[in-house]
Amino acid sequence: MQRAGLSPDLLYLEAELGRIDLLIRREVRRWMLAGQDPNDDYRGMYIAQTEAAALLERPFAVSWGQWVELPPEEADAIDAAFEQATQQLETTAQHFAAQGLTPRLLKLAHTFGLDRTALDIFLLCVAPAFDTKYERLYGYLQDNVMRRRPSVRLVLDLLGGAGAAKFALAPYLEADAPLFAHRLLEHIIEPPPANAHWLNQTLHVDETVVAWLRGGYTHHGMLAGRVRLETVEPTCTDHILAGAFAQQTQAWCEDKTPLLAFYGADRTRQDAAARCVAQRMGKPLLLVAIDRAVETQPARGEIVRVALRDARLTGAVAYLCSWEACLNEDRMAPPDVVAAICDHPDAVVLAADSRWQPGGIDRTRAIHWAAFDTPTIAERQALWRHFLRQRNHGVSSLLDDVVDDLAAHFALTAGKIRDAVAAACDRAGRRAPTGDELFAAARVYSNPRLSALARKIEPRFVWDDIVLPENQLAILHELVAAVRHRPQVLETWGVGRKLVASAGVTVLFAGPPGTGKTMAAEVISCSLGLDLYKIDLAQVVSKYIGETEKNLERIFSEAASSNAILFFDEADAIFGRRSEVKDAHDRYANIEVSYLLQRMEHYDGVTILATNLRANLDEAFTRRLQFVVDFPFPQAADRLRIWQTLLPPETPCAADVDFGALAQRFELSGGAIRNILVSAAYLAADNGQVVTMAHLLHSTRRELQKMGRMVGESEFSV
Repeated sequence: MQRAGLSPDLLYLEAELGRIDLLIRREVRRWMLAGQDPNDDYRGMYIAQTEAAALLERPFAVSWGQWVELPPEEADAIDAAFEQATQQLETTAQHFAAQGLTPRLLKLAHTFGLDRTALDIFLLCVAPAFDTKYERLYGYLQDNVMRRRPSVRLVLDLLGGAGAAKFALAPYLEADAPLFAHRLLEHIIEPPPANAHWLNQTLHVDETVVAWLRGGYTHHGMLAGRVRLETVEPTCTDHILAGAFAQQTQAWCEDKTPLLAFYGADRTRQDAAARCVAQRMGKPLLLVAIDRAVETQPARGEIVRVALRDARLTGAVAYLCSWEACLNEDRMAPPDVVAAICDHPDAVVLAADSRWQPGGIDRTRAIHWAAFDTPTIAERQALWRHFLRQRNHGVSSLLDDVVDDLAAHFALTAGKIRDAVAAACDRAGRRAPTGDELFAAARVYSNPRLSALARKIEPRFVWDDIVLPENQLAILHELVAAVRHRPQVLETWGVGRKLVASAGVTVLFAGPPGTGKTMAAEVISCSLGLDLYKIDLAQVVSKYIGETEKNLERIFSEAASSNAILFFDEADAIFGRRSEVKDAHDRYANIEVSYLLQRMEHYDGVTILATNLRANLDEAFTRRLQFVVDFPFPQAADRLRIWQTLLPPETPCAADVDFGALAQRFELSGGAIRNILVSAAYLAADNGQVVTMAHLLHSTRRELQKMGRMVGESEFSV
């Protein structure tokens, strides 16, 4: 039965086409008997008088082949051959069934509910894809050598009765019939001068279906570059990425045809969970990127229907990614698309960036929802360790605390953690990456788009550089400790479930200009290993009502995945506008302050406000901040420490330099002292190559003049 080297799929298809050949043979013979000469090279290109006369005599809806009868002996021979071919098909199917094999053509008929007539129509249409002889035969039977595919009329002529009886097959050829509803066939309107009416429309088979019958899978044109068929094998990585959802797949798959809706920011974990579903069901996974397909094919419903058709062909779990591309402005899916998904008799996984709403249809199929938000800290710890082990580096005892800090400080998705580990390992080469390399990679894979809205500051200062009273330094250390121990307090100890609205840390730095607010932000950034972004609130605040809130929303939206410290400088621009409500502008100024504090509270990172006007904040607003640090104007002892700390040890200094005298004589902020030291260094480089007391006094005079303060000559004597 089975010839060597040939698949059961093609052998069975060959047997089916042998049966179709007999239908075509009978029709061609009748055409010849009706006087249609196949040797006429110009046949179909003109109409002779005799043909016109014959057409007038031909009954309604009767083809040339149906107008004449075959001689009895020919008719009997073809009928006998047709009966024998039908029996041979049954024998062939039984032979393969005994071997546990089902030819693809029979799978196609079973999967899409095709009866014998529908299957015959499909075979007539698919035949030219396997043998070009059918192209010329169809051209002959349609009296047009250019018509190489069967038309609706030809199918009715070959399979239907004569006259009006042939239209009993019309329901098989309508748009809602299984052949067309499942996109196995499509109606094509031929270009002019062909008539566009239904009988004249050409029937085409999708190349995806043809390729599948040959034994492979080739995606539909509208899915080019946007679909991938994966044979899924169980992997440790998928189960770690999916986390708790890997176990939940068992419950989902108890429903033999689950409809799953994944949503959230972590697409990598969604992909892993979809693979776990396919693994659990023992099926391949057909991944379709809806958003990329919509770019070239705006008919979203058609994309979904073709994807579902391909999933049924391949026996795969349909995984429709970027499902949000199918939603309208209200995040509702089109009812007809939802209906098509609900009618799909197998598992479907929909993956979107956020939750959406099905509606508009009477739906009986349940949807199982699963939120894939940014992994929890415990999950991030597991992911960092897994990807390091996967790179054959493991996690040494030295890196163990680093991994915990990475998980605590960087709210990265699983995909970004994987990429960050790869980047750190690339930089490390053959050795294991260091903590600094892992932190640097984690910062790179935080959202880089924040730099378009804020200025990134490279931290230059450490704890030894900052000079503050003991109490203020203690608060800064407590702030850093709070950030570091958020995982333990909020998750392990359960404080985050009821007592805290978010994992964010909100801070107010208040004090005169130059007292160290920006330096303190840099010290915190350096200590935590987090990026620091400075936002000038004076540039964010708008005179137009509502614009300030929009500007702030853009910043916080971009910062949501940046894992950065947000440092809002010049907060006086917004707090200074807050006052007693006298008109609409006062009311909106107060709303801006409330909105900023609200967004700070809901941001999971660290936000710092710097202001010179703490008095403009009342107790209600101060209570909403976790830390408030007052930066006092430095006293003489603190000024001495600032002079000594800020001067780099490499800077050559004369013996007459007396920082104690400078600290006692001049009441300056740390920022002013920094400016003086820089100016004095330039003077020394141009005159003497050593910083002297004269250089420092001269620079101090210039700084005081710049500040508009009165300058007495006696103060600057050496």
